Amino acid sequence: MLGQRSPIEQRSPPGCLFFTSRYHFVALLSETRSCDVRPLPPQVTGVVLLSVGLWWRFMLGPYTSLISSGSSNAPYVLTATGGAIVLFGLFGCFATCRGGACMLRLYAVFLSLVFTTELIAGISGFVFRHEIKGTFLTTFSDAVRRYDGRDDRSLAVDGVQRRLLCCGVNNYTSWLGSLYFPAGGVPASCCVSFADCGATDLKDAALASHKVHKQGCYELVTSFLEGNMGIIAGVTFGVAFSQLIGMSLACCLSRLIHANQYEMV
Repeated sequence: MLGQRSPIEQRSPPGCLFFTSRYHFVALLSETRSCDVRPLPPQVTGVVLLSVGLWWRFMLGPYTSLISSGSSNAPYVLTATGGAIVLFGLFGCFATCRGGACMLRLYAVFLSLVFTTELIAGISGFVFRHEIKGTFLTTFSDAVRRYDGRDDRSLAVDGVQRRLLCCGVNNYTSWLGSLYFPAGGVPASCCVSFADCGATDLKDAALASHKVHKQGCYELVTSFLEGNMGIIAGVTFGVAFSQLIGMSLACCLSRLIHANQYEMV
Protein backbone atom coordinates (compact mmCIF):
# COMPACT_ATOMS: atom_id res chain seq x y z
CA MET A 1 0.00 0.00 0.00
CA LEU A 2 1.05 3.57 -0.62
CA GLY A 3 3.07 4.91 2.27
CA GLN A 4 3.46 1.51 3.92
CA ARG A 5 7.04 0.64 4.91
CA SER A 6 8.56 -2.63 3.91
CA PRO A 7 9.35 -5.23 6.60
CA ILE A 8 13.07 -4.52 6.23
CA GLU A 9 12.54 -0.78 6.64
CA GLN A 10 10.36 -1.42 9.72
CA ARG A 11 13.17 -3.43 11.33
CA SER A 12 15.99 -1.07 10.33
CA PRO A 13 17.79 0.69 13.19
CA PRO A 14 17.60 4.50 13.29
CA GLY A 15 20.06 6.04 10.87
CA CYS A 16 20.01 3.12 8.42
CA LEU A 17 16.57 3.78 6.97
CA PHE A 18 18.01 6.27 4.50
CA PHE A 19 20.27 3.68 2.90
CA THR A 20 17.73 0.87 2.89
CA SER A 21 15.15 3.10 1.22
CA ARG A 22 17.46 4.87 -1.22
CA TYR A 23 19.84 2.16 -2.31
CA HIS A 24 17.62 -0.87 -1.52
CA PHE A 25 20.89 -2.58 -0.70
CA VAL A 26 19.56 -4.79 2.08
CA ALA A 27 16.33 -5.55 0.23
CA LEU A 28 18.26 -6.57 -2.86
CA LEU A 29 20.34 -9.11 -0.98
CA SER A 30 17.44 -10.57 0.98
CA GLU A 31 15.03 -10.85 -1.98
CA THR A 32 17.42 -12.26 -4.58
CA ARG A 33 19.00 -14.72 -2.14
CA SER A 34 22.35 -14.10 -3.78
CA CYS A 35 25.37 -11.88 -3.40
CA ASP A 36 25.14 -9.46 -6.28
CA VAL A 37 28.62 -7.94 -6.15
CA ARG A 38 28.67 -4.63 -7.97
CA PRO A 39 31.35 -1.89 -8.12
CA LEU A 40 30.88 0.38 -5.11
CA PRO A 41 32.12 3.99 -5.01
CA PRO A 42 35.26 3.07 -2.98
CA GLN A 43 36.19 0.42 -5.54
CA VAL A 44 35.68 2.86 -8.40
CA THR A 45 37.91 5.46 -6.74
CA GLY A 46 40.47 2.72 -6.10
CA VAL A 47 40.56 1.91 -9.81
CA VAL A 48 40.93 5.64 -10.57
CA LEU A 49 43.86 6.07 -8.16
CA LEU A 50 45.49 2.89 -9.43
CA SER A 51 45.18 4.08 -13.04
CA VAL A 52 46.54 7.55 -12.21
CA GLY A 53 49.48 6.03 -10.33
CA LEU A 54 50.39 3.73 -13.21
CA TRP A 55 49.95 6.54 -15.75
CA TRP A 56 52.19 8.82 -13.68
CA ARG A 57 54.82 6.10 -13.29
CA PHE A 58 55.08 5.03 -16.92
CA MET A 59 53.97 8.12 -18.87
CA LEU A 60 55.11 10.99 -16.66
CA GLY A 61 58.14 9.24 -15.16
CA PRO A 62 60.72 11.20 -17.22
CA TYR A 63 59.24 14.51 -16.07
CA THR A 64 59.28 13.70 -12.36
CA SER A 65 62.81 15.09 -12.03
CA LEU A 66 61.49 18.50 -13.15
CA ILE A 67 58.80 18.56 -10.45
CA SER A 68 60.87 17.82 -7.35
CA SER A 69 64.52 18.10 -6.40
CA GLY A 70 64.65 14.43 -5.38
CA SER A 71 62.98 11.22 -6.47
CA SER A 72 59.20 11.29 -6.03
CA ASN A 73 57.29 8.44 -4.42
CA ALA A 74 53.90 9.91 -5.40
CA PRO A 75 53.17 7.43 -8.26
CA TYR A 76 54.02 4.48 -6.01
CA VAL A 77 51.83 5.84 -3.21
CA LEU A 78 48.90 6.34 -5.59
CA THR A 79 49.32 2.87 -7.09
CA ALA A 80 49.57 1.19 -3.70
CA THR A 81 46.61 3.13 -2.29
CA GLY A 82 44.45 2.36 -5.32
CA GLY A 83 45.34 -1.33 -5.22
CA ALA A 84 44.60 -1.50 -1.48
CA ILE A 85 41.21 0.18 -1.96
CA VAL A 86 40.26 -2.31 -4.69
CA LEU A 87 41.33 -5.29 -2.57
CA PHE A 88 39.51 -4.02 0.51
CA GLY A 89 36.49 -3.30 -1.69
CA LEU A 90 36.41 -6.99 -2.60
CA PHE A 91 36.85 -7.77 1.09
CA GLY A 92 33.84 -5.55 1.83
CA CYS A 93 31.74 -7.44 -0.74
CA PHE A 94 32.83 -10.74 0.79
CA ALA A 95 31.96 -9.47 4.27
CA THR A 96 28.51 -8.45 3.04
CA CYS A 97 27.88 -11.86 1.47
CA ARG A 98 29.01 -13.68 4.61
CA GLY A 99 27.12 -11.30 6.88
CA GLY A 100 30.21 -10.62 9.01
CA ALA A 101 29.60 -7.61 11.24
CA CYS A 102 33.23 -7.50 12.45
CA MET A 103 34.57 -7.66 8.90
CA LEU A 104 32.28 -4.81 7.88
CA ARG A 105 33.50 -2.73 10.81
CA LEU A 106 37.10 -3.43 9.76
CA TYR A 107 36.22 -2.37 6.22
CA ALA A 108 34.66 0.87 7.53
CA VAL A 109 37.80 1.60 9.60
CA PHE A 110 40.00 1.11 6.53
CA LEU A 111 37.83 3.48 4.48
CA SER A 112 37.98 6.07 7.25
CA LEU A 113 41.79 5.90 7.18
CA VAL A 114 41.81 6.26 3.39
CA PHE A 115 39.39 9.19 3.61
CA THR A 116 41.54 10.94 6.21
CA THR A 117 44.72 10.41 4.18
CA GLU A 118 43.17 11.68 0.96
CA LEU A 119 41.67 14.69 2.72
CA ILE A 120 45.00 15.63 4.32
CA ALA A 121 46.82 15.19 0.99
CA GLY A 122 44.29 17.39 -0.82
CA ILE A 123 44.40 20.15 1.78
CA SER A 124 48.21 20.04 1.93
CA GLY A 125 48.49 20.32 -1.85
CA PHE A 126 46.17 23.34 -1.88
CA VAL A 127 47.83 25.10 1.07
CA PHE A 128 51.39 24.50 -0.14
CA ARG A 129 50.71 25.08 -3.85
CA HIS A 130 52.97 28.15 -3.88
CA GLU A 131 55.82 26.12 -2.39
CA ILE A 132 55.23 23.49 -5.08
CA LYS A 133 55.44 26.17 -7.75
CA GLY A 134 58.66 27.47 -6.20
CA THR A 135 60.16 23.98 -6.22
CA PHE A 136 59.20 23.52 -9.87
CA LEU A 137 60.81 26.87 -10.74
CA THR A 138 64.04 25.90 -8.96
CA THR A 139 64.34 22.41 -10.42
CA PHE A 140 63.35 23.45 -13.96
CA SER A 141 65.79 26.39 -13.90
CA ASP A 142 68.56 24.07 -12.73
CA ALA A 143 67.71 21.57 -15.47
CA VAL A 144 67.93 24.32 -18.11
CA ARG A 145 71.22 25.64 -16.73
CA ARG A 146 72.81 22.15 -16.66
CA TYR A 147 71.25 20.98 -19.93
CA ASP A 148 73.49 18.78 -22.10
CA GLY A 149 70.94 17.16 -24.43
CA ARG A 150 71.72 13.61 -23.26
CA ASP A 151 70.78 12.93 -19.62
CA ASP A 152 67.27 12.19 -18.38
CA ARG A 153 66.55 15.71 -17.16
CA SER A 154 67.68 17.21 -20.45
CA LEU A 155 65.44 14.84 -22.40
CA ALA A 156 62.58 15.74 -20.04
CA VAL A 157 63.15 19.45 -20.76
CA ASP A 158 63.05 18.73 -24.50
CA GLY A 159 59.82 16.78 -24.06
CA VAL A 160 58.16 19.63 -22.15
CA GLN A 161 59.21 22.23 -24.72
CA ARG A 162 57.98 20.14 -27.65
CA ARG A 163 54.63 19.20 -26.12
CA LEU A 164 53.78 22.55 -24.55
CA LEU A 165 55.23 24.65 -27.40
CA CYS A 166 57.31 26.74 -25.01
CA CYS A 167 60.97 27.66 -24.62
CA GLY A 168 63.12 28.08 -21.53
CA VAL A 169 61.98 29.00 -18.05
CA ASN A 170 60.60 32.50 -18.71
CA ASN A 171 61.45 32.71 -22.43
CA TYR A 172 64.26 31.73 -24.82
CA THR A 173 66.72 34.05 -23.03
CA SER A 174 66.86 31.51 -20.18
CA TRP A 175 69.11 29.45 -22.44
CA LEU A 176 71.67 32.21 -22.93
CA GLY A 177 73.14 31.52 -19.49
CA SER A 178 73.11 27.72 -19.78
CA LEU A 179 76.20 25.53 -20.11
CA TYR A 180 74.87 24.25 -23.42
CA PHE A 181 74.45 27.56 -25.25
CA PRO A 182 78.11 28.37 -26.11
CA ALA A 183 78.48 25.10 -28.04
CA GLY A 184 74.93 24.18 -29.05
CA GLY A 185 72.88 27.36 -28.81
CA VAL A 186 69.18 27.17 -28.02
CA PRO A 187 67.95 23.53 -28.14
CA ALA A 188 66.08 22.50 -31.28
CA SER A 189 63.09 21.51 -29.12
CA CYS A 190 62.30 25.25 -28.85
CA CYS A 191 61.87 25.66 -32.61
CA VAL A 192 58.53 26.67 -34.06
CA SER A 193 59.40 24.86 -37.28
CA PHE A 194 62.26 22.35 -37.39
CA ALA A 195 62.62 22.81 -41.15
CA ASP A 196 63.33 26.52 -40.65
CA CYS A 197 65.58 26.19 -37.63
CA GLY A 198 69.25 25.69 -38.45
CA ALA A 199 72.05 25.06 -35.99
CA THR A 200 73.71 28.34 -36.92
CA ASP A 201 70.53 30.30 -36.25
CA LEU A 202 70.12 28.72 -32.82
CA LYS A 203 73.63 29.80 -31.78
CA ASP A 204 72.82 33.44 -32.55
CA ALA A 205 70.55 34.93 -29.89
CA ALA A 206 69.15 37.59 -32.25
CA LEU A 207 68.29 35.08 -34.99
CA ALA A 208 67.02 32.47 -32.54
CA SER A 209 64.45 34.91 -31.15
CA HIS A 210 62.57 34.70 -34.49
CA LYS A 211 62.80 30.92 -34.77
CA VAL A 212 61.70 29.70 -31.34
CA HIS A 213 58.53 29.83 -29.21
CA LYS A 214 58.07 33.07 -27.29
CA GLN A 215 56.37 31.81 -24.13
CA GLY A 216 58.29 30.31 -21.24
CA CYS A 217 57.43 26.88 -19.89
CA TYR A 218 57.17 27.94 -16.26
CA GLU A 219 54.48 30.53 -16.93
CA LEU A 220 52.56 28.12 -19.15
CA VAL A 221 52.53 25.32 -16.55
CA THR A 222 51.69 27.52 -13.56
CA SER A 223 48.94 29.43 -15.40
CA PHE A 224 47.35 26.11 -16.37
CA LEU A 225 47.43 24.91 -12.75
CA GLU A 226 46.04 28.18 -11.40
CA GLY A 227 43.30 28.28 -14.03
CA ASN A 228 42.19 24.72 -13.29
CA MET A 229 42.73 24.75 -9.52
CA GLY A 230 38.98 24.57 -8.89
CA ILE A 231 38.60 21.47 -11.05
CA ILE A 232 41.65 19.80 -9.51
CA ALA A 233 40.43 20.52 -5.97
CA GLY A 234 36.90 19.36 -6.81
CA VAL A 235 38.10 16.04 -8.21
CA THR A 236 40.47 15.50 -5.27
CA PHE A 237 37.85 16.15 -2.60
CA GLY A 238 35.21 14.28 -4.60
CA VAL A 239 37.38 11.16 -4.60
CA ALA A 240 38.00 11.57 -0.87
CA PHE A 241 34.36 12.09 0.14
CA SER A 242 33.17 9.19 -2.00
CA GLN A 243 34.70 6.94 0.65
CA LEU A 244 31.99 8.18 3.03
CA ILE A 245 29.34 6.31 1.05
CA GLY A 246 31.13 3.02 1.57
CA MET A 247 31.75 3.80 5.24
CA SER A 248 28.07 4.59 5.82
CA LEU A 249 26.86 1.46 4.04
CA ALA A 250 29.33 -0.74 5.91
CA CYS A 251 28.37 0.72 9.30
CA CYS A 252 24.67 0.42 8.50
CA LEU A 253 24.89 -3.24 7.48
CA SER A 254 27.07 -4.01 10.48
CA ARG A 255 24.40 -2.59 12.80
CA LEU A 256 21.68 -4.57 11.05
CA ILE A 257 23.61 -7.82 11.34
CA HIS A 258 24.66 -7.20 14.93
CA ALA A 259 21.05 -6.52 15.92
CA ASN A 260 19.95 -9.80 14.28
CA GLN A 261 17.65 -7.85 12.00
CA TYR A 262 19.44 -8.71 8.81
CA GLU A 263 18.11 -11.81 7.05
CA MET A 264 21.12 -13.99 6.18
CA VAL A 265 21.31 -15.31 2.64
